[in-house]
Amino acid sequence: MFAIPLSAFAQSVPDPAWLVEFPETNFKKSSITFDEIVTDGPKRDQIPPIHNPKYINALDDKDLGPQEPVLSIVIKGDARAYPLRILLWHEIVNEVIGGVPVLISYCPLCNSGVVFDRRIDGRTLSFGNTGRIRHFDMVMYDQQTGSWWQQFTGEAIIGDLTRQKMKLVPARLESLARFKARAPKGKLLVPENVNARPYGMSPYQNMERAEPRVFSSYPLPARLKPMDRVIVIGNEAWPLKLLKNKKEIEVNVTRVTLKMIWIAGQNSLHDTQKIANGRDVGNVIVTQDGKDFPYDVTFAFAFKAFRPDGIIHLD
Repeated sequence: MFAIPLSAFAQSVPDPAWLVEFPETNFKKSSITFDEIVTDGPKRDQIPPIHNPKYINALDDKDLGPQEPVLSIVIKGDARAYPLRILLWHEIVNEVIGGVPVLISYCPLCNSGVVFDRRIDGRTLSFGNTGRIRHFDMVMYDQQTGSWWQQFTGEAIIGDLTRQKMKLVPARLESLARFKARAPKGKLLVPENVNARPYGMSPYQNMERAEPRVFSSYPLPARLKPMDRVIVIGNEAWPLKLLKNKKEIEVNVTRVTLKMIWIAGQNSLHDTQKIANGRDVGNVIVTQDGKDFPYDVTFAFAFKAFRPDGIIHLD
């Protein structure tokens, strides 16, 4: 059973432990107050990032259920899929896909899975995990400058690169079966050591049905619960249940016309202990003129936390 950190330790000045763990970080420069950062257990890279990912041909997989969720990317014909059963234990993968250095990121506490171009001002960054969270979302760091980055936004919040922002790369959160069908020559991430973690099992069972009081600080419309999934595009969001009911929606975001489609057949990571038995939350596809467009499917509280003035479309 998962546990939302309630007895977290926050501060208005850097925790002395941070200075020891991150001697390279410039804590004199930040865009947030330090008391927004929560320390509740893991230290630097105790949630180990993946720097040398190992793959198999997706069609050769014998371990995952067909509806298990994967975060998938296709760049210049190079198709890769990253199972959430692995990402939930590692959260970060540094990789080059189709010649583009990318950061594959997933935060299980807010169900945010996004991919970024990890080049900033001509420099390619490599990322690790600070072991800290802000608004229940992972805080990352780059190995080149020690700057701290918010996973949900891809923006540096502490250090020399403060306010720099990574560019989103189009990706899909979809079932393994759908990835295999659209990319039969695609590659699938596999664990370096299958016994290192209980891959295939989720420590976040029943989380999507929880309503911890900590979420009261993220006010939402009465028709939306903190753990309801929403589709996030920029400063706007649509409840997943709205798209599920309509199956297809055409929207305009910053003068761009997008098509959103819901298709059944994807297990929830936050339902049962065995991921392959999780309830069906469905697949979301977002396209512009037939091409993938960046989006995130996250819990509603996280959208409100990082987009407090954002628009939630209920109808």
